Amino acid sequence: MFKEIQRFDQWWLRLLLIVILCIAISPLVMDYDTLILSRFELASVILSILVILGLFIGFWYIFKLETTIDETGVTYRFVPFHIKSRFRSWAEIKSATVRKYNPIREYGGWGYRISFTKRKALTTKGNRGIQLVFQDGNELLLGTQHPDKIIAILKQYNIPINISSK
Repeated sequence: MFKEIQRFDQWWLRLLLIVILCIAISPLVMDYDTLILSRFELASVILSILVILGLFIGFWYIFKLETTIDETGVTYRFVPFHIKSRFRSWAEIKSATVRKYNPIREYGGWGYRISFTKRKALTTKGNRGIQLVFQDGNELLLGTQHPDKIIAILKQYNIPINISSK
């Protein structure tokens, strides 16, 4: 069985948080000696900073992609969009391809991506994933940081898989 949990934990997101906090705090630090704020204004600035910090930290810990692949099928869940895990059996899947993709060009970025066509992508980072094409024509790309492990587990279960370096 293959199980992977991915989060939005890229270094540039952390850097962005630090920059935003520095910008939010800078008026308090730069003009502290000349700054005349009432208690209400000071409290509102501090509260705003805490809200921004809370949103970013919440984003890191709440948003996650959980993928499980076993002999019965693929189970996935993109928290907080999916309350319950979604399961697709191998009988529902026409083809599975482990491939490299371009997140910006193909899906408009990372995250929970849907299109007007029958394509959907659930990714958090990187450019590798397992592309599932279902019997009804819908497609789902699940991002992964371990494409070699997915290939190995599918071979172990004798599930036909395509490997693309696209």
